[in-house]
Amino acid sequence: MTTQNLIPQLGMGTFRLEDKVCYDSVRMALEVGFRHIDTAQIYGNEETVGAAIRDSGIPRDELFVTTKVWKNKLNRVGFIPSVKDSLKKLGLGHVDLLLIHWPSPENGESMEEYLGELAQAKRDGLTTHIGVSNFTIAQVEEARRILGEGEIFTNQVEVHPYLTNEKLRRHCAENGIHITGYMPFAVGKVLEDETIADIAEAHGVSTAEVVIAWELAHGLATIPSSTKRSHLETNLKAATLTLSAEEVSAIDALDRGDRQAAPDFSPEWDA
Repeated sequence: MTTQNLIPQLGMGTFRLEDKVCYDSVRMALEVGFRHIDTAQIYGNEETVGAAIRDSGIPRDELFVTTKVWKNKLNRVGFIPSVKDSLKKLGLGHVDLLLIHWPSPENGESMEEYLGELAQAKRDGLTTHIGVSNFTIAQVEEARRILGEGEIFTNQVEVHPYLTNEKLRRHCAENGIHITGYMPFAVGKVLEDETIADIAEAHGVSTAEVVIAWELAHGLATIPSSTKRSHLETNLKAATLTLSAEEVSAIDALDRGDRQAAPDFSPEWDA
C-alpha cells in the first residue's frame, strides 16, 4: 500500500487559525467531509483543534491528524515531552503523523539527535508515521541515511503554481517519499491568475478548485485553510475535478519561484 493510500490527499490546514475561528473552521471542515487535519506546536491551536475533533463525534479511526515539533524542542531533553504535551492538548493517544517542522534546531543540535527522538516517538506509540517538513534534497538524503529506507512518510513543503518545487518533488518521489504541499493558494495570489481563471471558467468551477485539482493531479496531498463553510465545501469538491494534461502543463508553466514561507532560519533552498 502506498503512502497516498494511507493519507487523505485533501486536508484542512490550521496555520494562523486561533481560538473560536479555529474551532469553528475545524468543526465545519469535519462536518462537510474533511478527515485530515493538520496542526503544529507553534500554531498555538492544538487544544482548540482537539476540542473541535472531540466535539465532532467522528470516530478516531476515521481521522488523520498531523502535528509538528517546533525547532526549540529538537533535542533529547525537550522532544518527547513536547510530543506528549501536544497529545494532551489534542486529547489524543497518538497522532497519525508527526513531523519535524523545520530542519533548524534552535541550539544547533544534530540531525542524528532530533531524528533519533522522532524515531523514538514512533517506537513509543506516540505517532503512527513520522516525516519531515521544509527539508531540502540534501537534508532528505541525510534523513534517509539516519532513519533508514522507508521511514520518512512525507516531506511537507510549500507547493503551488507559482512555486512548483518540481526538483525536490521528483527527488522525493524517486525515493518513495510522499509530498504534502502547503500554502496551495500562495496566500491568495494564484487565485487571481489569468491562466487558472480561464481553466476554471472552462470547467464552470472556482479557481480554488482548479489549484487543488492541480495539486492532486500531481499525486500530492495538500492542506488548504479556510474559515468559510462554502469555501471548505468547494475545496472538497476539487477532488472530483479532472484537469486535462494540457491544463496541468499550463499551470506547471506558471512557476516563478515565488516562495511565501521564508523565515530567517530557512535552509538553503534547492535551486
